[in-house]
Amino acid sequence: MIQEVPSVLPVPGQAPRYGVDPILDAWLLHFMTENNLEHSIDPEKNASPEQLRFMVALAPDQIYVPCTDAMFGHLLTEQADPLVVAEYDARLARIDGLIDAFVPDDYTRRKIRTLCQLKYRQALVKPTLIPSRLGKRLNTIFLTQSGLDDPYRERRRAANRRAFAFIQSETFRGMLHACPTDLPGCGSIPELRHVLDLLELKRLFAMSVMPEVWEGDGACPGPEALDAVMESFPPEFSRLETMLDPRRGARLKILYLIDTAGGVMFDLLAVRTLLRMGHRVMLAFKEGFYFEAPTIWDTDGDPILDTALADAHFLTDQRITKNELLQVIRENPLTVISDGTRERLNLYRVSVTFARAWKEADLVVAKGERNHRRLILTSHQFTRDVAAFYRLPGDGLRFDFKPRAPGAVSFTEAEITAKAEEIILGMRQAKTAGRSVMFYSAIIGSVPGQTKVAIELVTAFVAYLRRKLPGVYIINPAEHFEEGMDADDLMFMWEKVQRSGLIDVWRFQTHFDIEKSFELIGRKAPPVWAGKDATFSTGCTKEMRIALSMQQRHREMQIIGPDPEKFFRRREYGVGRFCDAGIDCG
Repeated sequence: MIQEVPSVLPVPGQAPRYGVDPILDAWLLHFMTENNLEHSIDPEKNASPEQLRFMVALAPDQIYVPCTDAMFGHLLTEQADPLVVAEYDARLARIDGLIDAFVPDDYTRRKIRTLCQLKYRQALVKPTLIPSRLGKRLNTIFLTQSGLDDPYRERRRAANRRAFAFIQSETFRGMLHACPTDLPGCGSIPELRHVLDLLELKRLFAMSVMPEVWEGDGACPGPEALDAVMESFPPEFSRLETMLDPRRGARLKILYLIDTAGGVMFDLLAVRTLLRMGHRVMLAFKEGFYFEAPTIWDTDGDPILDTALADAHFLTDQRITKNELLQVIRENPLTVISDGTRERLNLYRVSVTFARAWKEADLVVAKGERNHRRLILTSHQFTRDVAAFYRLPGDGLRFDFKPRAPGAVSFTEAEITAKAEEIILGMRQAKTAGRSVMFYSAIIGSVPGQTKVAIELVTAFVAYLRRKLPGVYIINPAEHFEEGMDADDLMFMWEKVQRSGLIDVWRFQTHFDIEKSFELIGRKAPPVWAGKDATFSTGCTKEMRIALSMQQRHREMQIIGPDPEKFFRRREYGVGRFCDAGIDCG
């Protein structure tokens, strides 16, 4: 009889991985499917492995688990562990509170409560559900059955009003702007300015986690409450201080994850400080109702929040491209996005835009205990530096800094642009020497498991063309790949090259090219390559669109290859992938 609990357990402090034990593999797949997080089963809702790698540093056989290491260890036993039961109980109790407060009809109230209890009891039979996933399911039941879209909308507005009223008070101004008792020694005005900016940022962080300002009777704290926090400010903040220092010459792109209404008003003041320091900020809201968490739609009907975000750029496109996102960041110091979800931070469910914002950021600032649990209390490492802080019981503040994974490669926009400019320079020199410039678009990663073969084929064929056409400067994209560059980076680089106006002939790979390529490398074409051409590559499809638009501007440019109409049956290339979003890349 097959044992249900694996005898070989994941290594503590490391991300779980496949290939260690067949029973563990089966359990991990069971765990992922029970939590509805497996991309291959529900690719429309769950991020692909490639998109996850924008944010999480994972080896090929590792999986990302969106919960703390401690919780994962409890769920692994599938026993009704007291900690798990307590978390489940808390989720059910929170929904019970919603039902009592917002469903006046007794019949509907009993129906929703009973349905939620059935789901709760089902989860208790063999606890595999991450508590936040159970909470999401119960919340979805409540919203769909009650007909309400956001029962906390007015509560969040009230919290923002109370926080704003406190911000307008003399008490707040005295707390924030009071000169330090001992002005730190400094060697220059810029150094002093940086010290004061950091002092203001620390004070705003501290006040942003004082819920007494916007909850309960609104009894606002005085200077002594702030002093208590500042006296024991976590030393880990120094890591952030170093990163934010403008004298390092770096202007950071910061992804800022907010936590609750009320507190968001102080977050926005902290963001203003970061902007004044020269950094750019992407502020992440929720897409829909998640209790006190602000949503991207809260500005509608909340004049306080609307005014505070008056000069922000709202980016509502959930699937923005890398080029478009970078342009938005360049043009707007403050950009507001949603994470694409209405649940606790779950990197499987975040939008493409959020994943790309994470990837393009230099730093992720995550506020609140929920974000802290997901990002700090886990063995997973991430592709970006993460600074997380939240209020401890009493007057303390916890601040943790998790540096990006040691192996995480990041290409800046400037670095990728420099690579593009280097290629463009070669094209320009070739044209000056009287040579024609040809760009060769070919399948690289669109045939599952055949990327190395594809590179070998295109390299052999371009070498063949160069022998046949010595007067033509031929660009082979496969020769310019650099380890760590993903499809987003490459498409960004090549679009700059392709829109340079220097291409005379744009050749797209045909099935005849592929047959000749196999002949050149002395091998027979396997069945998987039969009939393939550039139309099977969604990267090439994107390039055909660019080629047609450039031909409108440069009529003399020739396009050689399959009929352009055959390209447009393909879908947009997958996020961070070299292949079609609908094809399993293996």
